[in-house]
Amino acid sequence: MQHQDSYMKNAYVSEDRQRGNADSEWQRSFSCTALCPLIVCRGPVRKEALDVFNEMGMTHVGILLSEKDSIVYPNALAPELRAIDTQHVHRVPDYTGASKEERQQRVAQIIQIAHEHGYNAVFAGYGFMAEDEDFVAAIEGAGLRFIGPCSGTVRSAGRKDEAKRTALREKVSVTPGIDNATARALVTKHRERAALLALIDKEQLQVETAILANEALTLEELADEILNASYKKGIDILSIEELCLQIQQDLEQLLIEHPGRRFRLKAIGGGGGKGQRILDGAAPEGEGTVESRAKKAAAVVPEKVREILSEVKANGVGDNKNMLLELNIEQTRHHEIQLVGNGQWCMALGGRDCSLQMHEQKLLEVSITQEALGADIDAARAAGREEEAKALHSDLEVLRAMEQEAEAFGRAVGLDSASTFECIVDTGRHFFMEVNTRIQVEHRVSELCYGLRFANPESPDDAFVVNSLVEMMALLALHKERLPQPTRVRREVAAAEVRLNATDRSLSPHAGGVIRSWSDPLPYEIRDDQGICVKNPDTGLFVRYKLAGAYDSNVALLVTVGDSRKHAYDRLYEILRQTTLRGNDLATNLEFHFGLLCWFKALNVNAKPTTRFVAAYLAQVGLLKEALNQVDFAFAYSALGKQASAQGTPGNSKAWAGVFEQRYTLLLRPIMRLVEEPHCYSAWLSVMRESYRLEGDKVVWLRNPLSVLAETYELLHLEAQPMVPAAHAIWADDQKVLSVGLGFYEKLAAKLGDLAYPALLERLEQAEPPAGMDAGLWQQVQGAHMGHQAGLQLLDLLVLVAREAGFYDLQVNPDLTVDIPTRLLDGELQARMRKVLVPPPATRADEIVAERGGMFYAREAPHLPPLVEEGQHFEVGDPLYVLEVMKMFTKVCAPFAGTVDRVLLDGGDGLIIQKGQPLFKVTPDVKLTEDDGERIAQERRAHTTRCLARVGAVSA
Repeated sequence: MQHQDSYMKNAYVSEDRQRGNADSEWQRSFSCTALCPLIVCRGPVRKEALDVFNEMGMTHVGILLSEKDSIVYPNALAPELRAIDTQHVHRVPDYTGASKEERQQRVAQIIQIAHEHGYNAVFAGYGFMAEDEDFVAAIEGAGLRFIGPCSGTVRSAGRKDEAKRTALREKVSVTPGIDNATARALVTKHRERAALLALIDKEQLQVETAILANEALTLEELADEILNASYKKGIDILSIEELCLQIQQDLEQLLIEHPGRRFRLKAIGGGGGKGQRILDGAAPEGEGTVESRAKKAAAVVPEKVREILSEVKANGVGDNKNMLLELNIEQTRHHEIQLVGNGQWCMALGGRDCSLQMHEQKLLEVSITQEALGADIDAARAAGREEEAKALHSDLEVLRAMEQEAEAFGRAVGLDSASTFECIVDTGRHFFMEVNTRIQVEHRVSELCYGLRFANPESPDDAFVVNSLVEMMALLALHKERLPQPTRVRREVAAAEVRLNATDRSLSPHAGGVIRSWSDPLPYEIRDDQGICVKNPDTGLFVRYKLAGAYDSNVALLVTVGDSRKHAYDRLYEILRQTTLRGNDLATNLEFHFGLLCWFKALNVNAKPTTRFVAAYLAQVGLLKEALNQVDFAFAYSALGKQASAQGTPGNSKAWAGVFEQRYTLLLRPIMRLVEEPHCYSAWLSVMRESYRLEGDKVVWLRNPLSVLAETYELLHLEAQPMVPAAHAIWADDQKVLSVGLGFYEKLAAKLGDLAYPALLERLEQAEPPAGMDAGLWQQVQGAHMGHQAGLQLLDLLVLVAREAGFYDLQVNPDLTVDIPTRLLDGELQARMRKVLVPPPATRADEIVAERGGMFYAREAPHLPPLVEEGQHFEVGDPLYVLEVMKMFTKVCAPFAGTVDRVLLDGGDGLIIQKGQPLFKVTPDVKLTEDDGERIAQERRAHTTRCLARVGAVSA
């Protein structure tokens, strides 16, 4: 974690509070040096907590290091761990364990470590046990302080069903649906009050007498109390099959009441995109009745319930298996409010837009504040963009309402630390979704915009400001009730963060790569990278880091600020452009973020994408790649050279051949980089879209294509750089050719005036020389211009390919909504384009191979049979196995129909497999044929010739 700019130096704790020598006794009384925390989390927040606690003066700080986490540095102890005494590094098999029993063992082990090594507090960050009510209660029961919300708050706010009921009591807008599936299932099983009471006696459950005597309780409320008692006892009084049947019946009824709508099924303990599934609605038309269509659509429920329970590890005996079934608001944005409270007061620290996500995982988060929205409204009105101003004003009203509701909710649940109030926003409406009773990955986006000022009630000038949410949580853990209600202090106008993940071009997890080098952060960049960029303290060199995939795919958080959202995005653009990661088998979403950010910068940084945008955008990038694959740019360059030589006079045809030979790598190197990396191609199209216009098939350049080529080198971070390997920068000879060409146009501008490029072209086509230039020199100038433009028609092809792929159909409307073509929302297209972006590994006709590396499971749950067995026939789309990569579970389906002859894996579930590894020997129903490479090459060349003719680059 590195901070390079002056404002970053105070991102954590003020210098006076770091030293504990604040001016007043009142301020010194809030010292936290007595805290001795044990950090039981990993990732960027662990390094952040180590830094914050050190700055706060804590001298006795320890961390847990799991077996899985410790393999990321193959040959060295992690640099961030070397900053603390090794006796404060405590090793455990895993942080949470794989089952309920293992979780309980781990909790006991953590408490034992704390007691034996003198830790009096526990910090769980934003993962693993941070929202585990039982874990927090155990920590509290052991006499330790939990740096985070107390168990009571976790119970009432962190459990999604309880949180929704609290929201309803507080008159917070919530999504329609069902929040008590287990209680409803228990009532279905025991339909009378007497039967429920008899169940209590039969199972000897401990339910308070007052509850049993309260006849005002509905059957479902009584069932909830009985279920809670069963969880405490650690028994099941309801089977998973009974729960599945209840949810299936409930979904059928909801589908009838809401025809054509989809619903979201989610576990009460899910989070981070895990533990939830979108369930398709019933077909609006078709054979049968509305009821039969709803029944057919709901048939997937048992499968989805089991998937979810397995994902959140709630399928054990005595686990709370309750789920929510909610109407899925389709065109939604995901907004959240940062909250901080001490149990009496609760403060909101603005909002964050987290709509840009994939697989329910957030990718880019940006701050939303009342002050920034007000400034953007004024700017839009001043520019005459009334629809934009109206849309931004709607967001301002929604933000105000969400902040008010969030604070009321926080007070209602006695929030006594940091938490997040999450909502979905649909135009001018918002609906409460859930509360995350922990600090979140994107917390910096809020803490960089606001701090909290605490003033002495007896002397208002005696005050201190807290800028770090981790510091705030530590303060609350030790001084909760004493902290007076603070005031919100504005820091930066806007902040933005991208999550750098170990994913491939299709945003699927990619484990196993090794980072060998990483460029240093820019001056305005905060890089929370879990210590990866901390150099080896002995050698000063980068320590290679393995993306092992044992936990999630996050590698780092790249954060910056600005005096507007546009300024923050401009800085983020430079951070992404100049970030250089190199290694073995390395795949990240760096290029994806670059292309996405460029798209918003080009169209409107205040655009309002929904949570469906990224999947649609990714499909569009796939279509770009598919169209690029049909064009042979090397062949196109050769064709341009041949035509130029053929059209020249006998005396200069050889010269033309030399021109094209000299410029070959100058043009082909950056263009082939765009061809190879479609996300960078998308970035190029967005950045350059004001440089040209399309008139039919003709590309009219509004700026000199040679300047566009120079900017392409810069966009790809291939510009001339000192001490950079030749493979990663423009070659010296190419730089000379480019510089000579750009210098030529600078001198020409000095003679002709600073003409727009179309006007310059028109002047260069005239035979009459300009004043002060003779005819011979003018002919030389015209010839030099043709030479400097030689081969640049390849840029025309890039534009034409984008139009053919429909890239320009994805637009931002005047009201800031994003116009997504219907075709891009098609699930089948999205799945096909993921394979275009990341082609499946080569395979033989009689094999099924692993589409990527990860952990193999033959079955969906331990008690279920394998998905396929030897001798079994499978159809196209049938699930063959389950793959877990970085905590994401994917059912891999058959690409063709056939019969399993032999299962090639020995040992069954939990095996690590590699991409391309044979898994099954099969006999396909239809014999598969291999593609003819020469035929494909001929088709590409023919298609390329047609494209060149369409843009007028060669004769038809």
